[in-house]
Amino acid sequence: MAYTIDRYNNTQLTVVEDGTIDQTTDLKLVGKNYAGYGEIQNENFVFLLENFSGANPPPKAISGQVWFDSSTKKLKFYDGSKFRTTGGAEISATSPAGLTEGDFWWDTGNEQLYAYNGTDFILVGPQDAGDGITQWQSRTVRDITAATRSVIAGTINDEVVAVLSSQEFTIDTSDAENAIAGFDRVKKGVTLKDTINSTGGVTSTDYRFWGTASNALKLGGVDASNFVQTGDATFTTLVAFADVGIAVGDSNDLKIKIENDNEGVIANDVGLEIKFRAKDTLGATKNPLRILANSVIPGLKVDGITTETVTLGSVDHLFNNVYASNFTGLSEKASSVVVSGTNRAGSESSTSGTVAVRTSSTQTINGQSIPAGSLKATYFVGTATQAQYADLAEKYTTAEEYPVGTAMSICTDAEHEAHAAGKSDFAIGVISAEPAYLMNIDCDGQAIGLKGRVPVRIKGTVKKGQAVYAWEDGVCTTIESRALVGIALESSEDPKEKLVECVLKV
Repeated sequence: MAYTIDRYNNTQLTVVEDGTIDQTTDLKLVGKNYAGYGEIQNENFVFLLENFSGANPPPKAISGQVWFDSSTKKLKFYDGSKFRTTGGAEISATSPAGLTEGDFWWDTGNEQLYAYNGTDFILVGPQDAGDGITQWQSRTVRDITAATRSVIAGTINDEVVAVLSSQEFTIDTSDAENAIAGFDRVKKGVTLKDTINSTGGVTSTDYRFWGTASNALKLGGVDASNFVQTGDATFTTLVAFADVGIAVGDSNDLKIKIENDNEGVIANDVGLEIKFRAKDTLGATKNPLRILANSVIPGLKVDGITTETVTLGSVDHLFNNVYASNFTGLSEKASSVVVSGTNRAGSESSTSGTVAVRTSSTQTINGQSIPAGSLKATYFVGTATQAQYADLAEKYTTAEEYPVGTAMSICTDAEHEAHAAGKSDFAIGVISAEPAYLMNIDCDGQAIGLKGRVPVRIKGTVKKGQAVYAWEDGVCTTIESRALVGIALESSEDPKEKLVECVLKV
């Protein structure tokens, strides 16, 4: 009697006939009454003991199989499509395929380590640019008292251009390996290269801070305590004013001042508006904005009649939030739509009181894959003229989870409704893959296709147009029995079990 060999997950791997050797896998499977089986069995044990050690991967691997790659001295496992390293990093000059989130890759071309985040490879290090290192580096430096200091050095192509430190100290430059070129006295905070102690905080080269600073100890070499030059009537140097501010105009019309100790105010205390003017790129003076007592409006053009065309924000410079009681005009975007006086937000789900929006990604609902661009609703009222899939199915409770294509019949136990059909049963349908119409969708159980075309589990050869019958455990053949399932829509010479599309005749 032939041996039926199942995998650990209870799926059939192969059938070993009496007196034969099956070589479906990298281990030879011995059939009943095969002479000289001892050598084969012992070799199988050796192969398992050494994990198929060799420079080339086993040619007939199955998922979960372990192989010791003797060329790289790495232990690898087969994931169903390729052998992957079990520990350490994948080693190659090009980015490997088939990795999962958290895996490492050592780039032998650039000698860099990458981590895979599920989509892209993220550089772990080392960073480099040109022939040297370009990065922020944590370093320890010895000072002139022999104490060790921790700093962060900003390095570009092996040249340190700035040092971050939480302490002030003088570097011990007597040791060339300890010294940092261009630095002697390191201050708390950031010290730029060539800002040595003897220059009193002035960098002797072109290394500078560029941008806006909120405060400074000196301005043009003048200490902060001397910023206000009250005797300089021409205001050629920085001047500070009290909160009362300054006034411009014969009647002190325009005032710039501070109110409530910290509120900056620009006010026209005589006239009715404040105008803002600026020149465009052609040098023409424009009046883009006028502020009145209860409105902010575009200014008038030079002719004093027509209004300047003004844009709020730009493509690169957007306002964050704009609040208003009412908006009049055209809008390219909106967070909600007013329906019968109520704001209704867009939603990809079938939430009541929302505006239906097409889904942005593929989703699985009740075991069925719903493509991106679909609309969800609790009920559809209207007429549908087409369906994406091919069969009519209904849910029935089953004693176990059967694979797609299994022929089903009514079972006699009180707890379940259907089980895998045999040759003496009356078949009622086949486990459906993607039903076009599914009845009793909220009930427990599996979707069983009742009418239409479905993939069916068939063992043995089959020709298009042949009738197929349930035979054993829901697997069908072309051998006639009372359990007619359907008519084959395609041919197959494969003697093993496979899925063949059939039109149901249950």
